[in-house]
Amino acid sequence: MAKRDLDIGEKIRASRLDTVDQYYDPEYARSVCRNVLDFLDQFYFRAKMVGFETLPHTESRETPLIYAGNHSGMAFPWDALVFASTLYRLQNYREDHPIRALVAPALSRMRVMHPFFIENFWHRMGGVDATLGNFEALSNRAHQAVIIYPEGIAGIGKGFDHRYQLQRFSNSMIRMALKYRTDIVPVLTVNGEYINPYGYRVEVINQIAQKIGIPFVPVGPLSSLISFFPWSFYFGLPAKLTYVMGSSIKLSELTDQSYEKITQKEMHRLHSVVQSHFQGELDRAVEEHGKDPYALEELTEIWWENRERLSYILPTGWPLLFHEHERLFLESKDKKSVTMNHSNPAYAAALARNPSILAYHLPGLGWPALLAQHGIK
Repeated sequence: MAKRDLDIGEKIRASRLDTVDQYYDPEYARSVCRNVLDFLDQFYFRAKMVGFETLPHTESRETPLIYAGNHSGMAFPWDALVFASTLYRLQNYREDHPIRALVAPALSRMRVMHPFFIENFWHRMGGVDATLGNFEALSNRAHQAVIIYPEGIAGIGKGFDHRYQLQRFSNSMIRMALKYRTDIVPVLTVNGEYINPYGYRVEVINQIAQKIGIPFVPVGPLSSLISFFPWSFYFGLPAKLTYVMGSSIKLSELTDQSYEKITQKEMHRLHSVVQSHFQGELDRAVEEHGKDPYALEELTEIWWENRERLSYILPTGWPLLFHEHERLFLESKDKKSVTMNHSNPAYAAALARNPSILAYHLPGLGWPALLAQHGIK
């Protein structure tokens, strides 16, 4: 009976893993990172990784590892995209120590929340809808690293006045870490709040946006662009993103209660300890690395030295950057050999092959044109 129960359990776990892997395309993820996200990182966001000389999830371990990050307020989640792709690059795009990000279901459900309407982008890149079942399925896989933003949508929509103030963490992260006796590694994201600075939340506007599936609409200096030019919905300023690895949190050392028998009071205490630990480390990281969020002198030098690539580097070129890669990847024979040319002449040639991209730049008429293109009423 015990063996039969074990076999059934293994089948259930395998079925759950098949579900979370249903749309994941490792070759696509590798190609997007190399041709799109690494390009934006190198010439725009310029990620600085502090403390990532060794990657703890690549060590010999039986349990998964949780990277937990703080979200940037009122901005498209470029902070998470850049971190995940940079972590992937640091391990040479290898799959023997897989990295999967838990994604708010609202991001994968709404087509407009995929970068430039790229079909099923988040799942093809390896994103997994942030449900307890999916979290548990990934936790059953050896050598798995999970990236989670425990503030959820509230972390993205908290507004500039609450920058670097952590919103309440999800209990699911703490429960899974306790159940599987795995470490939580804080990833302290600094300067991400300056991707869309001075963006604030207005509840009336957000309530209207949420009725059509958009979790929030920031109100601030950049907001007026969104209604005129669709490309600006995904726009972010060139903040120099800095990721600091915090000290690991070992929940099994913070409590003597097991996962099966933990009381609600003890869970509440653990929650407070974890969030306070994270907030303290984030405050120190901001103090050390947050004094020059744009590093404009460095940025000016990079753009001048790479002026022959500016058409793709500047945010107005990002719709074509994503869509030209999509075209090249889908048309390639083996889906492995895509190498983009990022020069200005290549941009002009790609624009001729993707005329529908012009809708992103049409004032006023762009949104109706894009929604019609993608069959959204």
